[in-house]
Amino acid sequence: MRHRWVLPAEAGPPAAALARSLSISPLAARVLVHRGLADPAAAARFLRPSFSGLHDPLTMRGMPEALDRLERAIRDREKILIYGDYDVDGTASVVILTKAIEIAGGAAGYHIPHRLKDGYGMREEVVEKAASGGVSLIVSVDTGIRAAECVSRANALGIDVIVTDHHLPDSSLPPALAILNPNQPGCEYPEKNLCGAGVAFKLAQGLFARQGWTESRQRALAESFLKLAALATVADVVPLTGENRALVACGLAGLRDVRNPGLRALLDISGFPGGAAPSAGQVAFRVAPRINAAGRMDHAQAAVEMFLTSDPSRARELAAQLHAHNAGRQQAEAAVRQLCERHPVDPGAAALVYYSEDWHRGVLGIVASRLVERFHRPTFVLARNSEDGLAQGSGRSIPAFHLLDALDSMADLFVRYGGHSHAAGVTLEVSRVDEFRERFHACAAAWLRPEDFEPELAIDALLELTELNDPSVRDLFALAPFGHGNPAPMLAARAVEIAGPPAVLKDKHLRVVARQSGRTLTLNAWNFAARAAELPAGGCVDIAFQIEEDSYTGWAATLRDVRLAAQEAAA
Repeated sequence: MRHRWVLPAEAGPPAAALARSLSISPLAARVLVHRGLADPAAAARFLRPSFSGLHDPLTMRGMPEALDRLERAIRDREKILIYGDYDVDGTASVVILTKAIEIAGGAAGYHIPHRLKDGYGMREEVVEKAASGGVSLIVSVDTGIRAAECVSRANALGIDVIVTDHHLPDSSLPPALAILNPNQPGCEYPEKNLCGAGVAFKLAQGLFARQGWTESRQRALAESFLKLAALATVADVVPLTGENRALVACGLAGLRDVRNPGLRALLDISGFPGGAAPSAGQVAFRVAPRINAAGRMDHAQAAVEMFLTSDPSRARELAAQLHAHNAGRQQAEAAVRQLCERHPVDPGAAALVYYSEDWHRGVLGIVASRLVERFHRPTFVLARNSEDGLAQGSGRSIPAFHLLDALDSMADLFVRYGGHSHAAGVTLEVSRVDEFRERFHACAAAWLRPEDFEPELAIDALLELTELNDPSVRDLFALAPFGHGNPAPMLAARAVEIAGPPAVLKDKHLRVVARQSGRTLTLNAWNFAARAAELPAGGCVDIAFQIEEDSYTGWAATLRDVRLAAQEAAA
C-alpha cells in the first residue's frame, strides 16, 4: 500500500547539540529530536531504561485497599480465585498473581474463560460456582472494569472482588472492594498505558513490599516477574514508552537467563535457546503467537499450566502443544483472510464488517488486524457461535478512529461489548449484523475525513546513504525496544538511483540495490513484487526504509515505500 509521507521538521542545531552532548551519531540525534527528546537529560533517560524507572505501585488508586484485603486473605488462608482472560495478557496476569500469592505464603486457584464457548469477560455462573466452593476473594486480571453486574452478584454472595484491569471504564465503575486501573477517574498513576499484566505486576510488586523482605530480595523477585510482564506488554500492543519501555527493556534482558521451565521450553521451541533473548519484534511475531494460540484454537489453560509447572518434561510437552496450535492458527487465519479478501471493497466504504456462519472464531481478531493493514478502514470480523447462536467477533481500527467510542454510540445493538481505542470485541444477535454494518459505516463516515483513509508514513529522519555505518546503526538500535508507540526509526533517502533490476525472491519479494553519492545499500522489499515497475534499473526515486537486526550480517535495511524522486515529480 502506498502511503502519504510526512517529513520531519529540520532538526538542525538541536540535533547537533544533542549528538555532541550524548556522543551519539547525528542520525540518531535527529530521530530523537523528531520524537520530542531534544533535552539531553530526557534523551539519556530514554536511551538507558532501567528498573529504577518503574513507578511506586502505591501511587495507583485502590492499591492500599487491594493490598490490605489480599494480605488478609493470605494470612487467614482464605480461598482466592484469580479470574483471567484467554490472551497473552490475561494468561500472563494469572501466572504473575498466582505465583506472587504463593511466594507471599498463600494459594490461589484460577479461572480462564474459553474463548469460543464463553467469550470475553466475567460471568455470573463462574462467580456462583466460586461461592459454592468457598471462595471469599476474587481478583480479576485483564478484565472486570465493565463487569458491574457480575461484581454485584459476587458481593451478594459474600465474595469480595479486587478488579485489576487496563481497559477503558464505563460511565460507572463496578462496586468492587478495590479497583486497580490507571484509566479509572481520579487515578494519578503516571503510566496510563499499562497492559493487564502490567497492572497485575504492580499488585505483585506492592505485595512483595509488604512482606518485610530486603530491598535486594524484592528487586530480584520483581525482575523475575518482569519477564512475563514484558511478553504481555509487547503482545497487547500498548505503547512502548514511559514505564512500559523500562518494563519491557528489563524484562527482555532477563530472558537471557530463564529458570522457569515453561518459559524456557517456550523460548526453545520459538527458536531462542539459552543465552539468546528475543527482541520486542521477535516476541510479537514468534513468541506471543504461540501463547495466544492456546486460547485461539483450544483452551488457554495449557499456557498457564506451562508457566506454572515445575516439571521440565511437562513444560516441553505443553510448549509443543502450543507450537502445534499455532500452526493450526496460521492455517485458519489464512483461510478466513482469503475469504474476506475475495469481497471487493467499495472505495466509499468508511468501515468494514465481515460475517460468516462458520469461520473459526479464534482467529477473527488477527484477521481484522490484517484487513486494517491492507484496506486502512476500521474493520470487524464476525462469526456465529454455535453454542448460543450469537454473532461474535473482534474489531481493529486506524489511528483516527476510536473504536470503543464508536461502539458506545450504538450500544443498544450488542449483547455485550468492550475494548479500547483500537481493538474491541462484540457479541450481538445474528439478525442485527446487517444493522451493525450500516451503523458502523455511518459512524465512521461521519467521524472520519477523506485523508484519514490514506495511511501516513511518518519519516523520522532524512539522510544520505553515506551516513549509514555500524556505529550509526548501533545508535539507532539504542532506541529499542521497538513496537507500538516507539517504532523502529523510519528513514528516508531522496533521489537515490536504482542500481540494476531488482531481484525477485519467491515470486512476491524483491531485493533492491540503491546507490547515492557512491554508497550502495541493499534493501529487502517484502511483498513488493507487484510494485517492481516503480523500481526500474537506473530510476531515480525516494526510498523510505527501516534498519533491522540481522543474525548473519548484524543489520539489514527493509524497504517500506518508494515514490518518484521529489525533483522528478516537480519537473
